[in-house]
Amino acid sequence: MKFTCDRQTFYTAITHVAKGVSQKSTIPALERLKLRLDHDNLELTGYDLEFGIQRSIEVESDCSGEFVILPRLLSEAVRRFSGNIVTMEVDDNYVVKLFCDATEFQISAMSSEEYPALPSLDLNVGMQIEQPVLNSMIRQTSYATSVSEAKPVLTGELFEVEGDTLHVAAIDGYRLAVRQEPISSAENYRFVVPKRMLLEVANMLHDDAEELCTISADRRHVVFEFNGYTVFSRLLEGEFHNYRSSIPASYETEITVDTSALTRCLERCSLLISGKYNAPVRCTFADGSLGVWCKTGIGEINDKIPVEISGKDVTIGFDNRFLLDAVRAADCDKVKIQLSGGNRVAKLVPPQGESFIFLLMPIQLRG
Repeated sequence: MKFTCDRQTFYTAITHVAKGVSQKSTIPALERLKLRLDHDNLELTGYDLEFGIQRSIEVESDCSGEFVILPRLLSEAVRRFSGNIVTMEVDDNYVVKLFCDATEFQISAMSSEEYPALPSLDLNVGMQIEQPVLNSMIRQTSYATSVSEAKPVLTGELFEVEGDTLHVAAIDGYRLAVRQEPISSAENYRFVVPKRMLLEVANMLHDDAEELCTISADRRHVVFEFNGYTVFSRLLEGEFHNYRSSIPASYETEITVDTSALTRCLERCSLLISGKYNAPVRCTFADGSLGVWCKTGIGEINDKIPVEISGKDVTIGFDNRFLLDAVRAADCDKVKIQLSGGNRVAKLVPPQGESFIFLLMPIQLRG
């Protein structure tokens, strides 16, 4: 078995597909990358029984065959070659030889006989979305997924299509992030995608608005197809929280604040908050400014930044990291914060419209 291909194309495919390889498995083959050669087509697969990535690349070959190999060693070898073209030869004992310019590198591989079959998919719903838009939707919501396994469905994100709108939502009991974009779809549907899959997809998406990602699903699996990659995963089961019932319909105070200024302020507060040194930040909105105060066992900070305020003055407490996560996710020059007193949920939205909605539970302040 032998093939020749472009080194950079091969390396990029290995790097991305390896993210699907199991870190630890009772099936040794799953801890390895599967390579299947069919003449001029080389298919790479990484799979851990729940999540997988596939990529096919063009090669020069008149052979067929397959085997599994440790991805890190293969990736590092190909990365360190100096030439543009790499040749791989595999003998009957699964000894792999790589040739690039004057370099010959040898690696031991294994038979793929124990590699499990991939899930059989019966995809019946689907949509297409611009890659930069999908990337933005994932980045702006993933911070709010739950890290608790008490309710596994909340460790993922809800994808919900209603009419001509795609809603992506994440909630962990303390905060909610919702992102929505117009989309063309013939039917309504919803499914919950594991966070791990979404972050891997986001890392692989391109910035070109003309490049699309196709998302398809059946009752058990979801598939993202883009840039020659197929990324698939089991869906999370269970009833996702009715997040719409949590979104306030009105407010008493609306604040418009510069996102960068607020981010820097909260980052200064975070210098005093770590591990056992934990305390809420007290935010006072009054007289055209936001006053921020925080005190822990290692220090104290008083800060003030200008804001635009409409409505009643208000003082409210927040978990600094949770508020900072939401402000960073806003990804716009200014953000609106809508409040109804100091004991009710805070709502963050963009200056115009509601392409994103972030909710954050307040923390009870003492004194």
